[in-house]
Amino acid sequence: MAESKADKDPRAERRVRRLTREIHAFGRAHGGAEAQIAYLGERGARIVLVGEDGAWGDLVAPTHELARRAVEASGLSVHEAFDGELAAKVRTGPYEWTRMAGIQIGGRASA
Repeated sequence: MAESKADKDPRAERRVRRLTREIHAFGRAHGGAEAQIAYLGERGARIVLVGEDGAWGDLVAPTHELARRAVEASGLSVHEAFDGELAAKVRTGPYEWTRMAGIQIGGRASA
C-alpha cells in the first residue's frame, strides 16, 4: 500500500494524535461515544461525537483522511450519516433550544 502525503507529514501525524486524544477524552467523560464524519469542503472535515449519555460535541480536522484516521485510532463506531439511531441519542438542553430559536426567528443567538 502506498503512503499518502499525510503519512509523511509530522504535522499531520501530530494533528491525528491530538484529535485522537480529544475523542478519547470525550468518550471517557460521556460513558463511551459514537462518531460521524462530515465533509466541510475546503475547511476539512467535522467529527461529530455523540456520547452514551446523549451529550454531543464536534471537532474539525483539516482533511477527511485525518478525521477518519483519528476516529479509527480511537476505536469508535462510525456512522455514515447523522440520522436515525445516532441522531436519536442526542440530548439537547435549554441552551441549544434558545440558540436555535434565536437564530430561526431573529432573536438573541444565545442566552
